[in-house]
Amino acid sequence: MSHPSPVAAQRTLLGDAARRFARNRLALVGLAMVTLLLTMAVGADQIAPYAYDAADPARALQFPSGQHWMGTDEVGRDVYSRIVHGTRISLSVGLGVMVLALLIGVPLGLLAGLSGGPLDYAIMRLVEVFTAVPALMLALLLISVFGGGLANVILALGGVAWLDSCRLLRAQLLSLRERDFVLAARTVGASGARIALHHLLPNSIAPLIVAVTIGIPAAIFAEAGLSFLGLGINDPIPSWGKMVGNALSYMRVYWHLGVFPTLAIAVTMLGFTFLGDGLRDAFDTAMNR
Repeated sequence: MSHPSPVAAQRTLLGDAARRFARNRLALVGLAMVTLLLTMAVGADQIAPYAYDAADPARALQFPSGQHWMGTDEVGRDVYSRIVHGTRISLSVGLGVMVLALLIGVPLGLLAGLSGGPLDYAIMRLVEVFTAVPALMLALLLISVFGGGLANVILALGGVAWLDSCRLLRAQLLSLRERDFVLAARTVGASGARIALHHLLPNSIAPLIVAVTIGIPAAIFAEAGLSFLGLGINDPIPSWGKMVGNALSYMRVYWHLGVFPTLAIAVTMLGFTFLGDGLRDAFDTAMNR
């Protein structure tokens, strides 16, 4: 009796996951919201009516109007244009942090899950050391030492975000390496590297995709918190968190300065949360069985 190959089984899993995802309305809403955000980030220069750093003191602190849909800030910059450009910054941070986290976490998770023994023990103790320190506090320390700016924010947040991908991949490999298809590959003489790249890692992709999708809004929120404290993105580059922080002195009268960037953060978090939850439910075969 023939059995489907791991590649064929993986294709069937992806097809079933896609069908389950398509039946999840909140997941589709999240996908639409994320698609809209990506479109705004890519086309920010064409969508925004003004440059994000175009100041006009004569028009400072204007309320929303036909000319300035979300009003102007304390130096006369168009709030709507800054929020649109802030989408590019926030998504750059979220995606950049997750890429860096995968570049660090995936190799370490592979080594820990495949090798076992002293190397696994050493990597997991390193993970525990980093976990003992709150991630935001460690990021604050790194930024205080190296300064703010987009690149440093991504490096600081990515330097602590790799823990989840490392632990997740290690756990996946520990559960997969004793499966029948892996044992069969060892029997026919496949090398450890081939088993890892062609059998173990492809079957661990789905949980990593879910982890990345959920990790992006966490990174965006962390960047907003750092910028709110004045330790994130430097002026005049727009950051939603910095916009909220700057609005605190004016919020009692000029409500629009804080409400609109806060809504932008909330919508972004909601969209990625819906998308991440939908992907998790789609790939969770045990829950859908």
